[in-house]
Amino acid sequence: MDATELKDSSRAKLITDVKAVAADAQAYLVASVGQTEEAYTAALMKLERTLNAAKAQIAEAQRVLIEKTRTAARATDAYVHERPWESIAVGAGVGLLLGLLVARR
Repeated sequence: MDATELKDSSRAKLITDVKAVAADAQAYLVASVGQTEEAYTAALMKLERTLNAAKAQIAEAQRVLIEKTRTAARATDAYVHERPWESIAVGAGVGLLLGLLVARR
């Protein structure tokens, strides 16, 4: 599984978990109106489990994002140290283009 498939899979799982939390919250509200304490407790427990699963999925997505950001920062740092003049030229070129775009307005 490549990075794109993993990203799409994680996103789909997160969306599924959030939808499940919403559905469980709705079931919890319905169960809490005029129901027995057992139905109320069961609905609450299911909502808590689903919410905890969604939180875990979000935490994992955050961990992966932080790691990818750190990897990109390390790669950028290594590139700049290996090719300082090329990096300066790229920065100057981007600055020139942004300056031209801002000056047009």
